[in-house]
Amino acid sequence: MAAVSTAPSLHGERHAARKWLIATAVMLGAVLELLDTSIVNVALPYMQGSFSASVDEITWVLTSYLVSNGIAIPMTGWISARFGRKRYYMTSISVFIMASALCGIAQSLTQIVVFRLIQGAAGAAMIPSSQAILMETFPPSEQALAMAVYGLGLISAPILGPTLGGWITYNWNWRWNFYINVPIGIIAMLMVLAFVYDPPYVGRKRPGRVDYGGILLLASSLGLLQIVLDRGQRSDWFSAPWVRYFTVGSALSFLLLVINELRFSDPIMDLRILKSHAFSRSVAIITVMVMTIYGINLLNPLFLQELMGYTAWKAGLAVAPRGIGAGAAMLSAGVLSRFGIDTRPLMGLGFGLAAYSIYQMSQWDLDVSMRSIFWPIMNFGVGATVGFPIITAEALYDIRPERMGFATSLYNMMRNTGAAIGISFVSNLLTEREQIHQAYLVQHFSVFDAWRMSAQAPQVPGALQFRFLPQLVTGQKQGLGLVYATIQAQAALLSYNDIYRLFALAMLCLVPWFVFFRKPPTGGSAPVH
Repeated sequence: MAAVSTAPSLHGERHAARKWLIATAVMLGAVLELLDTSIVNVALPYMQGSFSASVDEITWVLTSYLVSNGIAIPMTGWISARFGRKRYYMTSISVFIMASALCGIAQSLTQIVVFRLIQGAAGAAMIPSSQAILMETFPPSEQALAMAVYGLGLISAPILGPTLGGWITYNWNWRWNFYINVPIGIIAMLMVLAFVYDPPYVGRKRPGRVDYGGILLLASSLGLLQIVLDRGQRSDWFSAPWVRYFTVGSALSFLLLVINELRFSDPIMDLRILKSHAFSRSVAIITVMVMTIYGINLLNPLFLQELMGYTAWKAGLAVAPRGIGAGAAMLSAGVLSRFGIDTRPLMGLGFGLAAYSIYQMSQWDLDVSMRSIFWPIMNFGVGATVGFPIITAEALYDIRPERMGFATSLYNMMRNTGAAIGISFVSNLLTEREQIHQAYLVQHFSVFDAWRMSAQAPQVPGALQFRFLPQLVTGQKQGLGLVYATIQAQAALLSYNDIYRLFALAMLCLVPWFVFFRKPPTGGSAPVH
């Protein structure tokens, strides 16, 4: 194996500028990876027409990327330790660029699914490796600030993805959602080549036994779980045999994986890192936090479009304050930490604000105003993400440098899992609660309720503020249909309210945990690569 490059000195003014160039370089790769999880969502109908595919078939374009990405993320630390982080990162960006171009020129559904599998596996290195590089580049007093700046990319990419993808698809072609990765990826690759260097302890590990069993069990456990979470609802969950088999297979594979990794001398995943109370505590918090964020991010647009009748563009504008609030909150936390201010209470206050904001969302009715939507969404963005740089810095602060790659890969595996669970939880519970409320309303609905509902127009969505009372009295079939539509709208509203309240409770449970975090460091020099 070739010797690992040795970086020039990183101290002084030269380092002050160079570390931010490194941050920019690795953030570009991370943004690309996250952008591709959502940028093609709105383009699926157009891709469906191009490949003459059914709705169920075309969704494999999304599922294939998420499955390969989820499987590869936990292995990034092991691969970096063997072959060098910079070399692995450069290879990943190169393959990601090529796979993106191939997705753009794909001529069949099979081709694009295969290319998306490759793209997802290649992109897996970008987020864990980026975090490890930033933690090694910035001194302890600036690590929270670095994570805050990095967090801007993590937050903005999923938010911008559908909007950017819709604009590109409408004005150009769905294929440009993939072609756009090529120039941005090349810039990121050149910046990493110029500014990023491996520390001496990375890439010098002597090759030993390969944990083939761990790799197979990891792929089986996470792959089956991701498929169940992503596609289970389409098959009505456990009523479908394949969902039961996949779930049992995933659980059994995970149990065997844990046993294997704790016994193997050079495991693919270093589960011993979980012995660090700070790391395991932070992983648990970030998993619940991300589960809630992704769940709310799915709920809000659905509520605005399905119940309020917003267009996709108007719904996008309505939820945009979330990103603005998140960016401002994370940067503020990072800057305050940089100046030696104890930011731990901010995390508790943030989770409290997020819980209150979600509770306000649970009070929305079918006549809620734009102003009443704006502030809860903005405050949720502030509260839910202000703790991100604090939690990430805490998780990785006392990890030995040579184990940093393993820690960031495990950390991001749990973050990915939390996001998948949050999305699946919302999709499943929304349908289940709506059916329960609808059955209850049908049993207790009468003509007199119809009269009352017609007098309370705010309880009926704009599209259903109908003239159904006269139609009911005359027994017209159309009138009964409109009443049923009203019942459906009310049942849907109640189901949204229920889920918002559950997420509010989840965030409230995170409030007191800041007291267990250590005070952020106020000094320290940058590590020498």
